Amino acid sequence: MTTAPHRPDWTIDQGWHTYTAADHAVWQTLFERQMAMLPGRACDEFVQGMQALPMQPDRIPRFDELNEALLPQTGWQVVAVPGLVPDDVFFDHLANRRFPAGNFIRNAQQLDYLQEPDVFHDVFGHVPMLMNPVMADFIQAYGAGGLRAERLGVLPLLARVYWYTVEFGLVRQHGGLRLFGAGIASSYTESLFCLDDPSPNRLRFELERVMRTDYRIDDFQEIYFVLDSLDDLLDLARVDFAPLYQRLRHQPSLPPGQVLPHDHIWHRGSGAYHHGGSR
Repeated sequence: MTTAPHRPDWTIDQGWHTYTAADHAVWQTLFERQMAMLPGRACDEFVQGMQALPMQPDRIPRFDELNEALLPQTGWQVVAVPGLVPDDVFFDHLANRRFPAGNFIRNAQQLDYLQEPDVFHDVFGHVPMLMNPVMADFIQAYGAGGLRAERLGVLPLLARVYWYTVEFGLVRQHGGLRLFGAGIASSYTESLFCLDDPSPNRLRFELERVMRTDYRIDDFQEIYFVLDSLDDLLDLARVDFAPLYQRLRHQPSLPPGQVLPHDHIWHRGSGAYHHGGSR
């Protein structure tokens, strides 16, 4: 469990000089593996963001150097936190264009899966998309909306929107599907699974459907939702969620493997992985 730091906003110094050679080596292994695999899989906006950032393969990035590129482009900055932070703290940071990133990195035995987001997930997975004005505005709007949803007691409904876009979203590009979610982009195995494996369902993104759909936190996703364009996120940022909360708060949630009659299906999954496999 993450220990609360002294600052009320949970921020800490990145402590870049405390990273060991082994820490940098883990970053290099993860970075080089993803960069070799993502071309043709990651959306154009992710690739463009990565090219514009001072990320090097052989060392964990310094947050102050990232901010020199981020701030002029979209007004965002990365702030270091010790791990997961309380929801209200997280939303307040996002609403003010501060992205809280864990300052620790996984060890060499955890390359393919780590439950708590580390510096590789947060920086490699999220920060390139923050260079894109559409995603930058959407995540800020999500932060403001998260504070409201928390007060109304409907946070799970809104959290699913974040999960199925910012973390595990797919988008149509170049006649096929490309990934943009950070949970995918930072994971070698899920980057392959989400686009290539016949098991998961891939459905067109429909807001109310997404808000009712549960998700997996400890395994590959059983379902991925596909945006027609990243610009669709701007429409989501302008939605009045109040009537949706009123309509959906007492409806039962949907299991992540379920396909409904009205779903627009890009690919109906076999379900084989989740019926008999494990990560």
